[in-house]
Amino acid sequence: MTRSGRIRAHLVRGCLAGAAAMTSIALCASIGTAPASAATPPARSAAAVTDGPSFRLVDIPMKDGVVLKADVLAPAAGTPGADSRGRYPVIVQPASWGQNDLEYVAQARKLAADGYVVVTYTVRGFWLSGGRVDVGGPTDVADISSVIDWTLAHTEADPQRVGMLGLSLGAGMSLLGAAFDPRIKAVAALSAWGDLVDSLYSGQTRHLQAAALLNALQAPTGRPGAEYARTLADLYANRDMKEVVNWARMRSPLTYMDRINAHGTAVLLANAWSDSIFNSSQITDFYQKLTGPKRLIMRPGDHATQELTGFLGMDNETWANAHDWFDQQLKGSGGTSGDHGAPVELHVRNGGGEEDYPSWQAVSAGTRSLPLGRADAFGTGALDGPADTGWRTSITGGIDSGADAGVTELSGALDQIAALPPIVEVPLLPRFAAAVWQSAPYPSVQRIRGAVTLHTTVTSSASEGTVFAYVYDVNTLGVGKLISHAPQSWSGHTPGQAFPLDVALFTTAYDVPAGHRLALVLDTKDPAYGGSTPLGSDVSFSSPQADPSRLVLPLR
Repeated sequence: MTRSGRIRAHLVRGCLAGAAAMTSIALCASIGTAPASAATPPARSAAAVTDGPSFRLVDIPMKDGVVLKADVLAPAAGTPGADSRGRYPVIVQPASWGQNDLEYVAQARKLAADGYVVVTYTVRGFWLSGGRVDVGGPTDVADISSVIDWTLAHTEADPQRVGMLGLSLGAGMSLLGAAFDPRIKAVAALSAWGDLVDSLYSGQTRHLQAAALLNALQAPTGRPGAEYARTLADLYANRDMKEVVNWARMRSPLTYMDRINAHGTAVLLANAWSDSIFNSSQITDFYQKLTGPKRLIMRPGDHATQELTGFLGMDNETWANAHDWFDQQLKGSGGTSGDHGAPVELHVRNGGGEEDYPSWQAVSAGTRSLPLGRADAFGTGALDGPADTGWRTSITGGIDSGADAGVTELSGALDQIAALPPIVEVPLLPRFAAAVWQSAPYPSVQRIRGAVTLHTTVTSSASEGTVFAYVYDVNTLGVGKLISHAPQSWSGHTPGQAFPLDVALFTTAYDVPAGHRLALVLDTKDPAYGGSTPLGSDVSFSSPQADPSRLVLPLR
C-alpha cells in the first residue's frame, strides 16, 4: 500500500466501530485540517519554515516483534522551546481504552504548536496495533519504554524532558510508566486509576456494571489476551477472586508507589467525583501517598466526561491544566495561564464553586459524629439527634430498595451538566428493603469534604452478604440527591451472630443547603454491583451501648 493509501486507511479506521465512533469522527475532522506536507514530513532545519506542526503516521516495533500504530506531531521549525541542539520536550500518549492514536490529535496539535514533540500510539491489542489486550500489564509497561526509545531515536525529542499524558487506560499506563522508566519526568493522568483493585473490587464487592461497560467498549476494536478474558470471566462468576485481585494489583500504580517516589516524577491527577469506573477514593488515596511534585484536581462528572470537549479541539480546562503542568515541569515556565495552581483544587458539587488547598489533609477542618437512633412508626430513625442505643432494625436481604448508585457514565455526567445525581423519594423507600435515618433540617450549609464513614453492628441470617450505604441531601419535599455511596461485603460470619461493620463512602465535596436534611439509607442490592446477600435473608442493624452506630461527616 502506498503511503497516501495507508494514511487514508488509517483515517478510515479512526472513524469506525462501536463506542469509539463519535470521538473518532471528530478527530478525523481535526486531521483534515493538517497541512498537505503532513503526509511526507519535510527535512527539518533551523532555516525551515512551515505553517504549523507537522503530522506523520508511523509504525513502532516492540521488542517482541509486535508493531504499534502511532502518529507524531512535531513543532514547526523555529518554534520556541528547543534546546541548543534543536531538541524539544516530548509528550508520549498511550491511547485510552478501545481508542486509537488519532484520539488526542486535537490536543496534540496544541502541544506541538507550543513546542512539544508529541507521540501518540494505539495500545497493543487495539485497532491495527499488534498483540493482545494486556490492561497495563507487563507487556504494556515494556511497550512504554520501547516507544520512548523509538521517539528519542526518530524525533527531535530531548531525553531530559520526557512526559506522559493519558486518559483512562492511557492515564493508568502513564502512572505505571513513571514507576518503571526513570526517564519520565512528568505525568498528567486524566480520569486515572491508581489502585485497580479498589476500582474493580472496593469494599470486597464486584463492580460489575463498570466491568461490563469496559468490556463492551473494547469488543469492536480489541483482541483480548487470554489472561484478561479469564480474569473477566472469573470476576463475573465470582470465582477465584484472589487471582482476580492479584491480576489487578500487578496493574496498579499504587503497588509501585515506592518507585514513582524514588524517581521523583511530577504527577498531575485530574479525576471526577462521581467516576463510576475508577472511584474517587482510590485516586485521592493515591495522591496522598505521592511524595514528589504533585497536584490533584477533582471536578463533578463521571469517567472521562470532564475531558470530552477537549477531544473536539474546544477549550477545555482539564486539558489546559495538563498543558500548564508540562510547561511548569518540563519547560520551567508558568504555562499558558501563568498559574501553577494549588496542590489540591476541588470543584464543589451542588454549585459550591472552586476551593484550593495546600494538601488533602487540609480539605476538611474536622469531623462530626452523628448517632443513629431507633426507627419510628414509619420506619425512619433519627440521625444527628441525641445518642440512642439498644435499638435494632431489620430488612429483607437481596431486594433493591430503589436507592442505587445510578447508571455507569450517565449519572455522573448528569451531575456535572445539571447538578442532578441519582435521586430518590426518601419517604417512599420501602422499609422492608431499606433502613433509613434522617436528620432534622440544618439551619446552615453543611460543607462535606472527604470520605463519610459509617460504623454499625450487623446481624445476618446468612454467613455472607453486602450492605450498600447511601448518603442523601434531602429537600423539603423529601427528594434526596445522592451525595456519596459505597458497598461493603462480608463473608465467613456465623449466621445470627452480631459483628461490627465499617463502610467508607467514596470521597466527595458537596454543599448541603440550609433547610435540607441528611439521610442515610442502607440496603443490600444495587444494580451496579455484584452483591452477595441471599434473597430473602434477614439483615439487622443495631446500636449496642458499648459500640454505638454512627455516621461520621468530614466537614469544612
